[in-house]
Formats: sequence, C-alpha cells, structure tokens
Amino acid sequence: MDPFARYLPALEATMRRAIPDTEPAALYGMLRYHLGWVDTTFRPAADKAGKRLRPIFLLLACEAQGGDWEQALPAAAAIELLHNFTLIHDDIEDRDRTRRGRPTLWAVWGEAQAINAGDALFALAYRSLFNLQTTGVSPETIVRAVNLYTDAILHITEGQHLDLSFEAEQQVDEATYLTMIRGKTAALLGLACELGGALAGAAESRLAALREFGVELGLAFQMQDDWLGLWGNAEQTGKPVGSDLRNRKKTLPILHGMAHSAEFQALLTGDVPLDDALVSKGLALLEEAGSQDYTRTQALAHHQAALAALARSEGTGEAQAALYALAEQLIGRTT
Repeated sequence: MDPFARYLPALEATMRRAIPDTEPAALYGMLRYHLGWVDTTFRPAADKAGKRLRPIFLLLACEAQGGDWEQALPAAAAIELLHNFTLIHDDIEDRDRTRRGRPTLWAVWGEAQAINAGDALFALAYRSLFNLQTTGVSPETIVRAVNLYTDAILHITEGQHLDLSFEAEQQVDEATYLTMIRGKTAALLGLACELGGALAGAAESRLAALREFGVELGLAFQMQDDWLGLWGNAEQTGKPVGSDLRNRKKTLPILHGMAHSAEFQALLTGDVPLDDALVSKGLALLEEAGSQDYTRTQALAHHQAALAALARSEGTGEAQAALYALAEQLIGRTT
C-alpha cells in the first residue's frame, strides 16, 4: 500500500477546509503561502509543501489498530497545521530567510505579521482537532485527544527553549541534547502515532508502544538530519556541505567531536568565522574523532528501538506493513 496515494488527497482537502476563506484575506493568504498552495500574490501555486509525514503516520496508526482513518482526518490535519505553526515561529527565531526553496513568511511580510499568522495557524490547528466531533468521534475520546495534543505542544516548546539556549552555551552535554530533540522533534511524531491509535480505541499497552515508536523514530530522524547537515549531498539536501558546522549548531556529531577532540573544540569555540577551509578541517577532525560513525550508530540504535516498539503495538494489515516500510525509508533518506 502506498499511504501517500491513499491518504494525501483527503488530507489536503481537510487542511484546505481548515483555512478560512474570509477577511482579512491577506492573513489567510499568508497561511496558504506557507503551506505551498499560493504564491506571494496569493495566486494558486504548486510549490513544495513538506512531506506530510506526521499526519500520514497518524492515519496509518489508526488504520493499523482497526480504526477508520477517514474519521481521524481532522486530527491528522491538526497535526500538520501544528507542525507548520512551529516552522513559522522557528524561522523567525532562527533568522532563516528561506524554507523549501522559497522566502519564509517573515522574510516577505515582516516579523510582526509572521508571528500573528503563526498564532492564527495555532488556533486553526486546535479548531481542526475539535472537528473530530463532525466525524463521529466520542466526546470522551476528543477530550483525551486534546490532552495528548496539549501535552505534546508543551514538550515542543520546552525543546525549542533548550535549542535556543544552546546558542549562548559553549558546552552542551549529550544528555541535554537528547532532551532537546526528544521535545522539539520526537514529541510530535510520538503524538501522531499515539493519537492515531487512541482514535481507533487501541488498548493502553498498544498506545504506549505506538508513542514509543514515534518518539524513537523521531530521535533517529533528527540524528540522521544531524548527519546530513554535515555530510549530506548538497544537491539533495539543498544545504552546502558542512552547513551545520559553519553555523556552529550544537548537533550530535558536533557535540561528540567537542567531547573527543580538543582541537575541534578550539576550532568551534573560536571567534574566527568558519570559511570553506576551516569547515573542511573541522569535518576531518570530526571523522578522526569518530563522530560520523558515532552519529550513524546512535541513529541506527534508536531506529531499531522504534521497530521493536512498533512490533509491540500489535497492529495488523497493510497499514502496519506501511508503518514498517515508512520507518525504514526515513533512516536511509538523503534529504
């Protein structure tokens, strides 16, 4: 089964209905622009819109646990809208002027309007979640979904807080890094998988396994992303080789290198801008310290833990097989 072919048309339609077609038209036009549906003049466009991975995992988890995936569509849309809200605010906080090959919201309309647009998308994400009542989900299940959703948002903001604080820290230990990515990256994928199971009425033991599957896969995903940020193919990632090193980001291989190479630590904590020559030197020092292999090994360990948790979820059918296949694809991705 191709889950994207199966779910995406209905998911996209649900998401489009979640964005009001009312005044102020510019506000909702900005949201449609961020989601890849229109250009800066609000005319229809077909730009990159993200992979929609998180809602796909939710719908697969729901179906694998015997639920009706169409009934879960408002929650899937809510997950993706929430993810995009975080991206709008992340771009402002990180000063990123491009995303998916286009100017970011704040780069086009300014910080104040981008913050406001992000806030609107946050509210619309909650509204979409409450639309579960229109698909026949029980009030008790909706209350549980809202609680899970709110808890995950807190974890995400906690992770972002740590990530931002790293910029002012010369040293960050690996345990703190793991806490950060567990919140910022893994919490939303864990929510998607657990919420899908909850909407199917899965047993508590299965929900715990689904949450662990999503969290462990999210950790592996971020570590793979950390690896790509240093050694990925520039044509495939859209970033120059060593971009995370040039920007002095506190990613797993960089933290490992700082802990195992005094020369690399001196390079990274110095005041000299990292030009191409210094980036090349830094990458060589990381390889000498074993940081590249360490990152791959850690990503693989979390990936294997994710697959073990998925097995414990006891899902069935094509949807469960698709969860396995999608998890395998993520660890080997090149973008």
